[in-house]
Amino acid sequence: MKTYIIFFLASLISLTALAQVNPSIISSTVKDSKNEAIGGATVRLLKATDTAVINTRTTDVDGKFQFNNIAKGSYLLKITAVGMKEFNSSPLHVEENKGIILPVIVLLPAKSTELAEVVIKAKRPLIQMEIDKTVVNVDAMISSASSNTLEVLEKTPGIVINSNGDITLNGRSGIMVLIDGRSTYMSGRDLSLYLKSLPGSLLDKIELMENPPARYDASGNAIINIKLKKSRIGGFIGSFSTGYSKGEYGRNNTSMNLNYNYKKINLFGSLGYSHEKNYSYDNITRSFFDSSNKPTSTVGLINNQEFKSNGLNANAGLDYAATPNTTYGLQLNINDNKNNDLFNYNSDNYSAGQLDNIGEGNTIGDNKRTNIGSNLNFLHKFGTTGKELSADINYLNYRSTGNQSLVNSLYQPDGEPISNSKFFYDLPSTINIYTAKADYVQTMKNNARFEAGFKSSLVYNDNKSDYYNITDQGPVIDNGQSNHFKFRENINSAYVNATKGWKHLSIQLGLRLENTRSKGEQLGNAAVQGSSFNKNYTQLFPSIFFNYKLDTVGTNTLNFSISKRINRPNYQYLNPFVMFKDKYSYSSGNPELTPQYQMRYELKYQHKQWLRMGLSYNRFTDVIFQTTRVVDDVFIRKPENVAFGYMMILNTSITATPSEWWTLYFEPQLSKMGLDGTAYGEKLNPSTYVARIGVYNRFQLKKGWNAELDSYYASRDLNGQTYTAGRYRVNAAIQKKIWKDKASIRFNMDDIFHSWVARERSVALAQAYSYQIGETDTQRFGISFTWSFGKDTFTRKSKHRNNALDEEKSRM
Repeated sequence: MKTYIIFFLASLISLTALAQVNPSIISSTVKDSKNEAIGGATVRLLKATDTAVINTRTTDVDGKFQFNNIAKGSYLLKITAVGMKEFNSSPLHVEENKGIILPVIVLLPAKSTELAEVVIKAKRPLIQMEIDKTVVNVDAMISSASSNTLEVLEKTPGIVINSNGDITLNGRSGIMVLIDGRSTYMSGRDLSLYLKSLPGSLLDKIELMENPPARYDASGNAIINIKLKKSRIGGFIGSFSTGYSKGEYGRNNTSMNLNYNYKKINLFGSLGYSHEKNYSYDNITRSFFDSSNKPTSTVGLINNQEFKSNGLNANAGLDYAATPNTTYGLQLNINDNKNNDLFNYNSDNYSAGQLDNIGEGNTIGDNKRTNIGSNLNFLHKFGTTGKELSADINYLNYRSTGNQSLVNSLYQPDGEPISNSKFFYDLPSTINIYTAKADYVQTMKNNARFEAGFKSSLVYNDNKSDYYNITDQGPVIDNGQSNHFKFRENINSAYVNATKGWKHLSIQLGLRLENTRSKGEQLGNAAVQGSSFNKNYTQLFPSIFFNYKLDTVGTNTLNFSISKRINRPNYQYLNPFVMFKDKYSYSSGNPELTPQYQMRYELKYQHKQWLRMGLSYNRFTDVIFQTTRVVDDVFIRKPENVAFGYMMILNTSITATPSEWWTLYFEPQLSKMGLDGTAYGEKLNPSTYVARIGVYNRFQLKKGWNAELDSYYASRDLNGQTYTAGRYRVNAAIQKKIWKDKASIRFNMDDIFHSWVARERSVALAQAYSYQIGETDTQRFGISFTWSFGKDTFTRKSKHRNNALDEEKSRM
């Protein structure tokens, strides 16, 4: 009976207020069922119409909080604390110059199971702006259920993925991709294959952080954190989703999420399966010149690739609330991906305008990747003192067994054979990663906060490539073209972060120290002499944030920040081995690479939740990017450091509601970027202006129908020694909710006009020029079904932060 009385009193805040005050405030005190104050609880003030976060407060040691200068309107309160049920209010209506003092809000312990939770139903917006990040709610994308994770990222405002699988955010490459706060330890093609194996229906939200604070690893020019669905609502609940899309080829994605919460234990898990078939088509023209710039020869290449993939992703976890202040967690993840591809090329080689020879070849590739990850985590709150200690340890194992069979043939113009070669690559690799991390947080009086922590990571990378010539007597190993590369890296880091707020001004100062020790070994064999390299460097990474309210209401705010970040070379970038793509295209790594550094200066202005503008200057030193060296008629790609690069970016984000049923997100961006350096003796100083414009419409129709219409335009862009021409895409989708809103049927059309085609031309190539047109299976029609089931009885939410796998994955 006592518990029912407590819950009844807590629920009264959604119906009335005990007092009205002037000026407009919302304030109260948070306590537990024993009438003890709860300090350090997180209180969020949300806009009732779309649940957008307006402001956030932390209760003081007496459990008190207050939001000042609240504009007229309807709001919600969301309160969370360790070991307590999450509290959600019904709408609170604030009149002009009339505030609300609420009665004491009582948070119930997580173990209480006999009560129904107060739930506020509201549709999450596509985009939410927070102080340090932009949040994209994936479920607001109707097309997400029939897409894989890589395709969902491509539809995310500001993100562009090129033909090599490299991800850029608002024009910046070297992005660190996290899954639930843990880095994927992959880049380029490996990362794209992994993300393709994750159904989009597994995703909850995507966080975009262009200027992360000191708590995060200093690596990466920016951070994309992909959060998977992990419900903490009590009882037994779940969701099921399946989708199919058809372009040139068909593909499907299916997933299931389950959650069971009883007393102190919360069990959760997900299972996803994906099947994909895709194609890529490239039409390439390469011209070559002598020292006086006169044409000498031309090569025309037609590349066709068909790609098949089957991916399985399983995730399981356990949270155990040992006491109201202490929580332990365990999480396991398995990702299994099998793919094979067929790559065909045809070439025409012209000399002095006459056809010299004709080439053709193919590559058949098979690959199996198995990724196993485990995490143990711990969170302890020191009573109501506002102090918290969290820690976690991780182990990750990546194992890949792959091979490639290659055939190359060369003919006279009349078809007479010139040469024929067959060879085979055996490509096994293993990576073992160990990380440990601990963080301490203390919330103090007068709106102050202190954070400190450390992290240590250890990476062992073993990558082997055996090259066999195929002869009449069978395969014969060629040690001269074989390679065995081992890489070991240890990064140790520590940070401190302090925040202090006043009436108008708040300041956050952070400092991170990172020491990196690495060793690479190319093991020798009968034909190749072994070599090795060692790197050891220590760097400080400061960050400064100033936030100033231009008015007492906080309607208009300014934010200024300065930060330093590092972009370490991907593990494969350090491997000097040369890999063969076709007769005219090779690639290799570079053990001499040094890290890239970035200084970022940014000024932001925000008006309420509907307008946000940011102007930033990004200065890069020792820029890492893929250069191209021309040897005879062969293009050899190799990562190099270039002395200097810069980006000036003006970002604007507008959220408008032209009517109750229509929400519009307008995301224009203007930037100027350039490089200054040399590549193989050629001056490399290209620059360009870039415009990126995204328009995202959400339509809330009647009788359970809603729809979306999105468009995105990217003007000419610069990527190393390549200019990419402007292109655009248009997507549309519609959804019908059924079964009392528990399920939905969705239809979507991606790249309606098949206009997302890459047209690239080279810049600063020594005595050569290249032009390329490339397209993939982006024009697709999809259908999907989603269903939420189960019964919830109570809520418990773990506050365990992102664990220690923050950077190393992004560099595999």
